[in-house]
Amino acid sequence: MTTRRQFVQTSAAFAALSALAPALRAQGFEAPKIINGFPAGGTADATARRVAERMGGTAYAKTPAVVENKPGAGGRIACEVVKAAKPDGATLLLTPYSMMSIYPHIYRTLSYDPVKDFAPVSIAAVMTHALTVGPMVPASVKTVREYLAWAKANPDKASYGSPAAGSTPHFIGALLGLNHNVELKHVPYRGSAPAVADLIGGNLASTSTPTGDALANHRAGKVRILATSGAQRTPFTPDVPTYAEQGFPELTTEEWFGFYAPAGTPANVIANANAAIGQALKEKSVVDALALMGLVAQGSTPAAMEKSQRDEFTRWGPLVKRIGFTAES
Repeated sequence: MTTRRQFVQTSAAFAALSALAPALRAQGFEAPKIINGFPAGGTADATARRVAERMGGTAYAKTPAVVENKPGAGGRIACEVVKAAKPDGATLLLTPYSMMSIYPHIYRTLSYDPVKDFAPVSIAAVMTHALTVGPMVPASVKTVREYLAWAKANPDKASYGSPAAGSTPHFIGALLGLNHNVELKHVPYRGSAPAVADLIGGNLASTSTPTGDALANHRAGKVRILATSGAQRTPFTPDVPTYAEQGFPELTTEEWFGFYAPAGTPANVIANANAAIGQALKEKSVVDALALMGLVAQGSTPAAMEKSQRDEFTRWGPLVKRIGFTAES
């Protein structure tokens, strides 16, 4: 009788532990992965790495996360990798909202569903975008209107690079040209870093990229930021007026980088990841490191991130239609 009672008690305890096992595993990942869809050296990479370094020793991860860069296809490759990952929370995606809120408007057959295939975890950082010119454009060009006048007079040189076709910076440049009847040739790159390199080298007239991707070279005098896209001037370029200040309020926009998990990831794991990200974003070293890249550290709840994604999807739909861009165009 005693043996049977012990057996029942042992079995019940084992069953309880088995039920808790997924949660226990989720609270202590060894080196979880953060997949980033852009090359090293850019704002996306910086955001992923600064947060990853501070994830260790939390309920989400025992050790810092490992960042893997999967550039290509305008960030879609990284999305596909995380979509296919095991939904246990050990693999997260770090991406701008473009891939989730804008791409559905331009790809007829997108290889992932931004809503069904991913679970929002947390916004990580907010950025503005900048119109930047290089040595190809005369030093006398100091404003957006002067740049448009130069572009109109030099149609063979009037080009701008962006981090990816279909990205927010791409469409800011497209709207700038469309709204003011100036043909600006778009040159898509695999991330901002190679675009800025071509800008510095005089192979490209201008770029429309996250402000942070041009910041160091602007401060060094190698390129000139003419405008930023925020509602107010950024604290990183207080001397540079916004698009709105220069008479282009329709180009006012800010974008965020956010963390996603594969759909089906347990809610408690998402909560742990959210807490780890939020804690990292409050650390001064992380805030300062992101500021060097023109980024404002800013966490969120999964629900707030999901709402922002929906709002941006609604906002960009008619703009993309007006621009007339599709993946096939």
